[in-house]
Amino acid sequence: MRAIEQAAAPWLPGLSVEVVAHIDSTNSELMRRARSGQRASVLLVAEHQSAGRGRLGRQWRSAATANGALTFSIGLAMAPRHWSGLSLAVGVSIARSLHDGLRLKWPNDIWFDERKLAGILIETASVGDSRYLVVGVGVNIAPHDADGLATPPAWLQELLPEIDAAGALARIAPALARDLMLFAAQGFAPFQTAFGLRDALAGRAITLSDGRSGTAAGVDGNGALQVHTEGAMQSVTSAEISVRPSPSQATGD
Repeated sequence: MRAIEQAAAPWLPGLSVEVVAHIDSTNSELMRRARSGQRASVLLVAEHQSAGRGRLGRQWRSAATANGALTFSIGLAMAPRHWSGLSLAVGVSIARSLHDGLRLKWPNDIWFDERKLAGILIETASVGDSRYLVVGVGVNIAPHDADGLATPPAWLQELLPEIDAAGALARIAPALARDLMLFAAQGFAPFQTAFGLRDALAGRAITLSDGRSGTAAGVDGNGALQVHTEGAMQSVTSAEISVRPSPSQATGD
C-alpha cells in the first residue's frame, strides 16, 4: 500500500492507506471520523463489509471471498466550486483506469455487457467551515452470485483474467486522486466528453422513477441527464431521481 501512497502523493500528499479485514462499511467509517472532526486524507480498504451501502440506501453485497470484490472509500477535505457531476467524474476515472470496454450508467454505476460491474456512493460531512468528501467504490473482481439482484453482475476478471483486488486498487487509486483534484479545480467540464463516449444510456428509451419516460440524450455541463420527453427536453439530476433503461432494452437498475 506504500506504493499507492507514493503514486497518489503528487495530488494528495499525506494520503494514508488503511486495510481492514472486516468493517460494516468503509463509507460509514469515514463519515464517522469526519463527524468527529478528522480531516486527514485517507484511503480505507475493506476485505469484507457487513453493511456496504449503495445509492438511495440500497445494500451493496460484496463477494464472499476477500479477492472476489474490491471495496474501498477515499476521504478528503474538498471545496470545489460546484459539486454537480462528481459521481460521473469518478465513474469516468475508474472506467478509464480499468478497461476500454466499460460503460457508465448515469449517475453512479459502471457496466460491462449490460451488467453492473461497479457502483459509486458519494457522501459529504461538514467539518468546521468546510466539507469532507467520502467517495465509496465497490468493484466486482471475481464471479458473483446474482441471486436477489435486480441487475445481473459483471466482474472484472471477465476482461482482465489475472487481476485481483489489490491490482485493481493499484490501477484505480492514483488516477482517482488526480481526478478528484481536477474536479475540485475545474468541475465536471474536463470529464464531460469522456463520459459521453462511455454513456450507456445515450439514445435509449428510459423510464424515470417518477413515471416519466423519454429518450436519454447525454448529460449537460453540470452532469444532469438530458431526457427527450413528449413535451420537451428535460434535465434530471441525481438528487431527484433514479433511472432505468426500458425493460425491452436492458435488464434493470
